[in-house]
Amino acid sequence: MENNLSRRRDILGLVAFIIGCLVVSGIGGIITATSVGSWYLSLEKPPFNPPNWVFAPVWTTIYVFMAVAGWRVWRRNHVTRHRALMVFGVQLGLNLTWSFLFFGLQRIDLAMIEIFVLLIAIVTSTVLFWRIDRLAGTLFVPYVLWVSFATLLNGSLWVLNIT
Repeated sequence: MENNLSRRRDILGLVAFIIGCLVVSGIGGIITATSVGSWYLSLEKPPFNPPNWVFAPVWTTIYVFMAVAGWRVWRRNHVTRHRALMVFGVQLGLNLTWSFLFFGLQRIDLAMIEIFVLLIAIVTSTVLFWRIDRLAGTLFVPYVLWVSFATLLNGSLWVLNIT
């Protein structure tokens, strides 16, 4: 009986993490949609700028990895679990804030500052998750790499479009 309750709790927890992360992703997508087809198209882009269709599948995959990683840490009875999940929540909020600054407000400069803070939070989450659950930490590596690339892209867009 207790094993069934534990399994049910685990499944519900995973579903909650996936839904929570995809809701944040969806809100970011709505914000992005406000200017990706107009303002963003008008920006001068660096040669390494990916085509627009790349972003949605990459971000969706990253958010699912993020959810699974968070869920794996949530399941662990580890002394630093609460701190790790708090940093996880902070980086999730910072990720959404970047979309608001870059696409919503169209402030490449503020988004550039914010993405550095976001990257620090992601790396911190990765390290904390790794210490609790190696797979959870590993699931954050693509996120670190993608946001590192996004930081380079954000900086290049800022330099190319200073008015």
